[in-house]
Amino acid sequence: MNIFNTHTHLNDPSVSSVSDLVLQAKEYEVSHLAVVGSDLMTSQKAIDIATQYENIYAICGIHPSDLDSFCDDYDTLIQLIEHKKTVGIGEIGLDYHYDTPSKEKQIHYFESFLKLATQFQKPVIIHCRDAYLDTFQLLEKYHKQLDGIILHCYSGSVEMMQRFLKLGCYISLSGVVTFKNAKEIKKVAESVPLDRLLVETDDPYLTPVPFRGKPNCPAYVYFVLKEIAQIKNIDIKELAQITFQNALQVFHL
Repeated sequence: MNIFNTHTHLNDPSVSSVSDLVLQAKEYEVSHLAVVGSDLMTSQKAIDIATQYENIYAICGIHPSDLDSFCDDYDTLIQLIEHKKTVGIGEIGLDYHYDTPSKEKQIHYFESFLKLATQFQKPVIIHCRDAYLDTFQLLEKYHKQLDGIILHCYSGSVEMMQRFLKLGCYISLSGVVTFKNAKEIKKVAESVPLDRLLVETDDPYLTPVPFRGKPNCPAYVYFVLKEIAQIKNIDIKELAQITFQNALQVFHL
């Protein structure tokens, strides 16, 4: 069995040993990882990690909460996006949970990053928090020009998911699906078509059961996969193979 964890933060400052986490992941049959940036520095670090491992890839972009530090340095961002180990642009999107940056600023940059993605024809990895309608409207505007869309750590409704699926989006589920009270996300897991499903950890955040309360790590995507397999009444090895192939397809690997 091979598992593809499509969203990790091995570039997070809390990580003391990347090699230890990669080794642990292999013990859980997690053979492929994507390391995701949230600003220019962490995007560069994602590339630095990816270049050291054959089956680790970088995703480079500016998180909506990190827009103030971006300073319109598109030249550097483009260099990162063009790197041979960069397989996607992200994480980008909208986060309305806090008051800053303003909605107007977030929408402006999200649209500019989507335009960039149409230029370089790499899939986009979308961060969306309390902003599903605005996110949908922008993706609806650009989806025909985009080369793949991943809704990372999806936390919306089944109804909203159906709208995103019509745009050709992939739905990526995290450790939240293992939480006892995550009833809507369990419904999403039950409803999402197999050919549109991806799995992730978003470590060091959102640690799945049975390790909730402890730092998350890439290996624990196994427990995300296990939970979804139980919900969908499918063999975990079969689900691992399906989500693995989905990841290869969206990242053009």
